[in-house]
Amino acid sequence: MNSLTSGGSQDARRFPEGFVWGVGTSSYQIEGAVDEDGRGRSIWDTFARTPGKVNRGDTGDIACDSYHRLDDDIALLEGLGVGAYRFSVSWPRVLPGGSGPVNQAGLDYYRRLVDALVQHGIKPVATVYHWDLPQALEDRGGWASRDTALAMGELAGALAEALGDQVAMWITINEPLQTVQQGYLNGTHAPGRRDPALAAAAIHHIMLAHGYATAALRAGASGAIVGPTMDTQPFNALDEDATAVALALDAEYNRVYLDPVLRGSYPADLRADLMPPDELIQDGDMALISAPIDFLGLNYYRPHYLRSGDWADLRLGEHPVAGWPGAVHYMPPDLPRTVMGWAVVPEGLRDVLIRLDRESGGLPIYITENGCAADDYITPEGTVDDHERIAYIHGHLEAVLEALAAGVNVAGYFHWSLMDNFEWAEGYRRRFGLHYVEFGSGRRLAKRSAAFYREVAITNTLVPEPALAAPGRALADSGQRGGDAELPEAPAAV
Repeated sequence: MNSLTSGGSQDARRFPEGFVWGVGTSSYQIEGAVDEDGRGRSIWDTFARTPGKVNRGDTGDIACDSYHRLDDDIALLEGLGVGAYRFSVSWPRVLPGGSGPVNQAGLDYYRRLVDALVQHGIKPVATVYHWDLPQALEDRGGWASRDTALAMGELAGALAEALGDQVAMWITINEPLQTVQQGYLNGTHAPGRRDPALAAAAIHHIMLAHGYATAALRAGASGAIVGPTMDTQPFNALDEDATAVALALDAEYNRVYLDPVLRGSYPADLRADLMPPDELIQDGDMALISAPIDFLGLNYYRPHYLRSGDWADLRLGEHPVAGWPGAVHYMPPDLPRTVMGWAVVPEGLRDVLIRLDRESGGLPIYITENGCAADDYITPEGTVDDHERIAYIHGHLEAVLEALAAGVNVAGYFHWSLMDNFEWAEGYRRRFGLHYVEFGSGRRLAKRSAAFYREVAITNTLVPEPALAAPGRALADSGQRGGDAELPEAPAAV
């Protein structure tokens, strides 16, 4: 093997045959072209133009310009040797009014993308909803309205009809937690609401949208493989007094989204002001939400640590736990952090995988996002030497191997992200990509991590971390691609 690594191969360990390697993006973060070919406005178009909401007033108007650089980005994927690509569909590009007439030009863009992926042997993995709700729907109530859930079923049906013959796998919703918490409770993401009553309604309607989308995809795409993606987060109590808070936050952040899908109910210990009101839950809703799924998607970045403490006497690295006087979020000083301030704890990924395996009864689990932001820059030699990201990936893949050894059905790993992009409220100052994007010119440049991840993907092996090898060094063409085996088939009776 032509390797980027040093120190021999004694540390190399293989993943199961058929393990799927991929990378991910989302529509608003990369596409740009917000006013072209009939696309409608999204809540992020509105939010990003609201003063003070996004760092430096950045918008996704151009982003990575992927709408016009499709061939360039397919080449990036080809160069990585990955077997799958997770992308999301821009709802306002396909249904500009949120529902009603389909914008054929928008569908045609995704048809071109899917066709190009298949032509290059890369499995398309489509996310129906990744946060860019049409502004027209927000104007009619957004996720606080049941009509939005119905409209997402309509969107999923249109996508199934147009793309269902080629798309291998469908993700219904991405991180419903963030839509609710940041969009309707804290106001830090679009649409910027701060209202627990709206948040409680949004919880039920976004979960209902998952149910409607699942049904529409099953009906419209033969053999569709369908599931949601959750950002299940560990809450670790550092003393006995914080244990009750950790359990309460687990209900608010995790179980309120997992339990409806896996058990058909909301957790009884959810805080009262976020519990979806009975009058919103119609007959058949919970059965629709809990209809069988084929996999669980997991986005993992960090755990949380809690300890008892007085809000009036906060120490460095502590901040209050909303709604819980006497408890604080605490950052253990010995933990490394990313530039986002997030603790780097790979064993947290292992623990969440083991938990989800137990709670789901052994469903296949795909890690649909995992990655880190770093202060990447182009050196005078023209390279991006992101050793922090390589160490991050290596550590978290070690955790995946530990979960596999414990019997967890981990089926694939999608690194976030293919390239630097519009990082929501952070604008363009946070870089998560395997490829550096020079915003303005749009130029892409493979980082050192891209070469490392390529070797992992095409060999299906956790190779040792490279020791300052020449960046961008190519592997011998093996004719392989990470995740050559087929994605699992949908159950026969669904």
